[in-house]
Amino acid sequence: MEGFISIIFVGNAREEYWEISGLLIDNTSSGQNIKMEVRDLIGKVICTDSLEIMRQLEDDEIDIILTDPPYGIGETNEKNLSRGKLAKPRDYGHYEWDLKKLDKEYIDEILRVSKNQIIFGGNYYANWLPPSSCWIVWDKDNGDNDFADCELVWTSFKSAVRKVKYRWNGMLQENMRLKEERYHPTQKPVALIRWILERYTKENDIVLDPFCGSGSILVACKQLNRQFIGIDREPKYCEIARWRLAQEPLRRWLR
Repeated sequence: MEGFISIIFVGNAREEYWEISGLLIDNTSSGQNIKMEVRDLIGKVICTDSLEIMRQLEDDEIDIILTDPPYGIGETNEKNLSRGKLAKPRDYGHYEWDLKKLDKEYIDEILRVSKNQIIFGGNYYANWLPPSSCWIVWDKDNGDNDFADCELVWTSFKSAVRKVKYRWNGMLQENMRLKEERYHPTQKPVALIRWILERYTKENDIVLDPFCGSGSILVACKQLNRQFIGIDREPKYCEIARWRLAQEPLRRWLR
């Protein structure tokens, strides 16, 4: 997984077949799926609606889905720009993907295709998720602003609630020596994802992120030798995720 990370674009206005790296998807009006093998998806960023991929997977085919889906709370760039007291928030441009919650089918497919699940913002989908004894509470050490002090992460595991503190407050981060560039308005720190992966997965597990955004979960997987599959419907973020993954060997060498 050290080589070039490809992006698979699925579907376009002409409704034609796409065949890349052994993956063949029929996007014609018939809707018939010709081939879908998990091994063909590993180590790739797929630019499409993740539901189209998950519908074609077998039950429990993925070891774990770790993801940060849209919460449907109406988060917008304009709202983000009004926040922050220490420095002007970054302008991520106009976006509307958080204006409504996911349809229930997304949650149903996430639960069906994977053996375990870890979902940021699971409290927004609690009515569709089974009860859990193992929530993760992320204390963001935010200071004085109107962002939430913590985020709740639902998991399918049977252990106890866990809390992790990692500062992620605009220009202030837990590790100021190795600050992460912010590419996405809801981006999560790679160090936090590593903390999760180290406790709830093992090497060579297949980790699917069906809402991968700028790819932080995929980067953490690559660092810890987890096999990853990333999906996002926004081409801009798929390209950023691919670029970050391609840079990772160089970043390790520079540390």
